[in-house]
Order: sequence, then structure tokens, then C-alpha cells
Amino acid sequence: MSTDRPHACNLRHGRVSLAGGIYHVIFRTYRSEPYFRTLRLGRIVVDGLRWQDAAARTTTLAFVVMPDHVHWLCVLGQCASLPTVMCGVKGFTTRRINAAIGGGRGTVWQRGFFDHAVRRDEDVRTIARYIVSNPLRAGIVSSLGDYALWDACWI
Repeated sequence: MSTDRPHACNLRHGRVSLAGGIYHVIFRTYRSEPYFRTLRLGRIVVDGLRWQDAAARTTTLAFVVMPDHVHWLCVLGQCASLPTVMCGVKGFTTRRINAAIGGGRGTVWQRGFFDHAVRRDEDVRTIARYIVSNPLRAGIVSSLGDYALWDACWI
């Protein structure tokens, strides 16, 4: 547990993840290491998200893989909880990233994740546009077409 946020784990107490619920999830690399400046490592994360979709644990609506974090908008499947899905994504990607960089059992992700359950009155497409626009706001690219690590089901 992080010593600078000793009660961060308490934020999850009493939280539930609902099948069919739409979630905006953000998860960061360990110590904000910019692993995903390279397309090769970023594609591993995309594969991890798609793997959850293929297993019917999620349906991805939008995502962007930034150099040191990921935004993911997804619908939670019927037989999965959000913590289980996130554990799967992080485990899948950690093994493949460590193999790709020739490392042993290095830490890739920070513990935990941030999630926002999208309410009925929120516009999912607006949230998706916010997510995929991250590389523009960060000044990484001047045109979204120049960034490879994003997708949205409406585009």
C-alpha cells in the first residue's frame, strides 16, 4: 500500500460493480513509467482489453493508451466484477510486457485503479470523446489520426 495515501484502499469498501454497467476506468503505470511511448508495448495493452471482450467479461466502447496510463470505457459483462476484470488485464499485460522488454517479474502497474460508473443521465459519447482526445490535450499529437493507441465503437 502507498504510504502517501494510507487509506486509499478504503475507497473501495462498499463499492459494487454491476453487470451491464458502463464504467470509465483509469489505471496508471508504476511510478508513471512511460512504457507505452512505444507502439509495441502499447499494443499489448490493447490486446489485454480485447482479451477481456473476447471472454465476454467486457464490451469495450472506447479506450486510449497513453504513455503512462490507460482510459477505458467499457460495459461490464454478466459474469465478471470490475476488480476481477482489472486483475485479468493487469496480469495479462504485465506478463507480456515483461517478456517483451526482457525483464523478469518487474512491476508494470500501480496498485488499484480509478473507476467511474456512468450514470443514466450522462452522455456516453461525450465521455468517449473525452477519452480518445487525451493525446491531443496532452500535446502528444496535433491530430488524433496521428495516434495509434485508441479506438471508439462509434468512430
